[in-house]
Amino acid sequence: MMNAPDSTSTRPYLIRALYEWCTDNGFTPHLAVRVDETVQVPREYVQNGEIVLNISFSATSSLQLGNEFVQFKARFAGTARDIMVPVSRVMAIYARENGQGMAFPQVADADEPRVSPVKSPASAPAPDQDLKGLQLVPSETGVADDVTDDEPPSKPPAGARPALKRIK
Repeated sequence: MMNAPDSTSTRPYLIRALYEWCTDNGFTPHLAVRVDETVQVPREYVQNGEIVLNISFSATSSLQLGNEFVQFKARFAGTARDIMVPVSRVMAIYARENGQGMAFPQVADADEPRVSPVKSPASAPAPDQDLKGLQLVPSETGVADDVTDDEPPSKPPAGARPALKRIK
């Protein structure tokens, strides 16, 4: 019998399931990715160590949602690029239209403190502070602010882009 440490990660299976749910319902699936040297994306589109990728059928070609990597070809400013993202670097998959999806816990890098994936370094929590949860919320800028109180987020305004937001 296989125990939990020996089993494979559920992350790639959940990514595939949510991708299928998005496409079955006519939504546009997006991946939020934490970028490091293992992620192959156009660096000029990376902001604060993150990138959001449209992985819809119409935006990609040769999409492969594998157990180790998400790979596809996409155009950025008219130039075809090969994209390769380790599954472990995926922070979330969600529908652009309504923000529904799933955020994943981030594996802390050996050489960097564990911080919220949507925070800038100046406002990041202390390295020993554990993240309690993530929630997809709308944001005009694409980057959400910290929630510091216990009240639930308000209903998203129509047409707002979803973003990850740290909840306590």
